[in-house]
Amino acid sequence: MSGGAALTEPTGILHPTADAGFAVYVHWPFCLAKCPYCDFNSHVRLQPPDQARYVAAFRRELAHRAALAPGRTVTSIFFGGGTPSLMEGRTVGAILDAIGEAWAIDPNCEVSLEANPTSVEAGRFRDFRAAGVNRVSLGVQALNDADLKALGRMHSSQEALEAIAIARKYFERYSFDLIYARAATQTPALWRAELELAISHAAEHLSLYQLTIEPDTMFERLFKAGKLAIPDHDAGAALYEITQEITARHGLPVYEISNHARPGAECRHNLVYWRYGEYAGVGPGAHGRLVTSEGRMAHSTEKRPETWLERVEAEGHALVEDERLDAEAQGDEYLLMGLRLVEGIDPAVFKALSGRTLSASRVDGLIAEKLLARKPGGKIACTPDGALVLDAVVADLAA
Repeated sequence: MSGGAALTEPTGILHPTADAGFAVYVHWPFCLAKCPYCDFNSHVRLQPPDQARYVAAFRRELAHRAALAPGRTVTSIFFGGGTPSLMEGRTVGAILDAIGEAWAIDPNCEVSLEANPTSVEAGRFRDFRAAGVNRVSLGVQALNDADLKALGRMHSSQEALEAIAIARKYFERYSFDLIYARAATQTPALWRAELELAISHAAEHLSLYQLTIEPDTMFERLFKAGKLAIPDHDAGAALYEITQEITARHGLPVYEISNHARPGAECRHNLVYWRYGEYAGVGPGAHGRLVTSEGRMAHSTEKRPETWLERVEAEGHALVEDERLDAEAQGDEYLLMGLRLVEGIDPAVFKALSGRTLSASRVDGLIAEKLLARKPGGKIACTPDGALVLDAVVADLAA
């Protein structure tokens, strides 16, 4: 990963969340199969993509974003998908080199890559590490075979544990995901045992998501047809509370609604999102937030991989959204993202972004209801009860 841009004079525009860092998100949209709960921009193709052609397109789109946001220093890079672990090591390395040509790279830059247990092998991980990846995130999702099958996953629980062991061999920093409240048969006792097993294999970070039924997914169709049963709200809340208790006891406290880490091991990339920093998104269906001379811009790209590729080759980018966010929208996004964090939000930053002050009476009311709490330094944050109704808390504050 080169850093040619390091010699240029910084020209970044100061903004209220500049200290959150600058991230680059690279979307690799291809999967071996489409999971029935997934609403991400992922695609299954009978023929493997031409990776060299995609590298050239990523290079062009990165140059386009660098022209919009020059002079930045990249503090985190994330390869998401899709299944980025289906990429060749040289593909990852070439994209990292292109990022280094576009911007300066922080010496402590976190470079994460998502992987599925079915695409994990020692040689592939060795190549990713050699390319510059220093953190992996494994999509384990469950540690029992019956639930893995119900979730449409292609690996077994044993394969998942073997993949974690390979990750541990090549990467000091690794994480993996689990989904809970995923079946009506998942009792608190079963989840406790599974979570204890997961923590015994974890190093510093776990992502623990409660299953949600997303629109336009196979699970939504099954749910509406009465063919899929999941825990009700109260049962899901009980599993959430168990999650907080067990992870805290093992030194992996929650730092964001669905993420747990040992202090100092938080995912730096996602912290940029939640602290409302800048990030450049490249690849099919990627999103970004860049602060330019025109203001804070919301970006998104063409979702269909082949169309994205053709547009980038013809135009240098495949943006389908390039919208300036007004002060109200920025304030709303800051609340929605920042209140996911245990550390909370800074009312002064909200005022700088939105141009208005948070209503003291609304804040006091939510504190009285034990949905918000004041934090050191003047920040406010959701309580555990508030986190369960985050959308309602944000709506109340933003009104």
